[in-house]
Amino acid sequence: MPLSDTQCKNAHKHAKAATGKAFTLFDDKGLHLLVKPLKNDLAKWWRLKYRFDGKDCLLSLGVYPEISLQQAREQRDIIRKQVADGINPSDNRKAVKSSKAANASNSFEVIAREWGLKKVETWADKNNRSKRMLERNVFPWLGSIAITDIKPMAILECLRRVEDRGTIETAHRVLQIVGQVFRYAVATGRTERDITPDLKGALPVAKGEHFASITEPKAVGELLRAIDKYTGTFTAVCGLKLAPLVFVRPGELRAAEWGHIDLDAKEWRYFVTKTGTDHIVPLSSQAVAILSELKPLTGHGRYVFPSERTPHGDRCMSENTLNAALRRLGYSREQMSVHGFRAMARTIMDEVLGIRPDFIEHQLAHAVRDANGRAYNRTAHLPERRAMMQQWADYLDGLKNGAVVIQINRAV
Repeated sequence: MPLSDTQCKNAHKHAKAATGKAFTLFDDKGLHLLVKPLKNDLAKWWRLKYRFDGKDCLLSLGVYPEISLQQAREQRDIIRKQVADGINPSDNRKAVKSSKAANASNSFEVIAREWGLKKVETWADKNNRSKRMLERNVFPWLGSIAITDIKPMAILECLRRVEDRGTIETAHRVLQIVGQVFRYAVATGRTERDITPDLKGALPVAKGEHFASITEPKAVGELLRAIDKYTGTFTAVCGLKLAPLVFVRPGELRAAEWGHIDLDAKEWRYFVTKTGTDHIVPLSSQAVAILSELKPLTGHGRYVFPSERTPHGDRCMSENTLNAALRRLGYSREQMSVHGFRAMARTIMDEVLGIRPDFIEHQLAHAVRDANGRAYNRTAHLPERRAMMQQWADYLDGLKNGAVVIQINRAV
């Protein structure tokens, strides 16, 4: 059973205290209180046991009662999150300690967080992509170092770790963010120049926005049938099935919140960070069916697709989960990506179904403007887009069931 504060206070009354030997009171999830009898008192230290890279590790969390049971549990949860994100808590603690000993106001992490607060609109969101990229890939190694002391090779080492995970595009994105931090440091007088251009050509060329996609109708049908047979987690299965029906950006799909979805109205409304606009996704009956089946499992939490590592739903699904599912289905990185469902919809809706391009572009949340150069609002052509999304879902069902594909030539 988890510890109570009373048990911590009354450790001297424990049966093992009379032996004069150290003993342990266990709480939960690796947290425990190490009790060592002294001459006239007891010393009580919080310890946390965790595993990292397959090895057992132990970390000190302070002394009781200076660190209360509640505070120790909060530290435990933070450390477990670091482990889940691939960060060694011991290394991170050394970096933070070094940062405090150095000129903290000039450390990379301090400057980066200052940049985020001033320049990134959604920085306060704990799931902000730029912040999480820095926290996972840069801060543990460079966060405590004065920005003037960072060398290009140190940045490249961080990028190589990302590249080793097979995410070249992410490595390029991390480099872009680090460059923005450096340019902010130059503008605020903390360093003389941005050193990231020195790494030009050091990373393999990223494909940029040309994400792998299947756009041939017959092959799309084969993909949809493969998805239907996927045997991964139910959350991942639902994510894969929903992706082609809504064709939003992968990050938007992963971060979908139940509070933004109205199944009765068949709508999903949310803010598109990339374009800074509100967006409406009309939900087809097929999409509603998928979400309705998933809601009893994840509807108690914030996210439609929560991380498997956080069953309480306080974090969304990992950015690699759905792409990894496609790989397990036999589709290589060069054949198909989750982002590729957008190109699939755009190409087939235009070339096969003959749908007006401005309807498609608006549904893709691209910057669509009217004849007078004004940006369309989120409700523009909503009835037509509702019909389009249902037509698209019905068409996909037809492909999945082996329907004959008929090319439609749209009138100019």
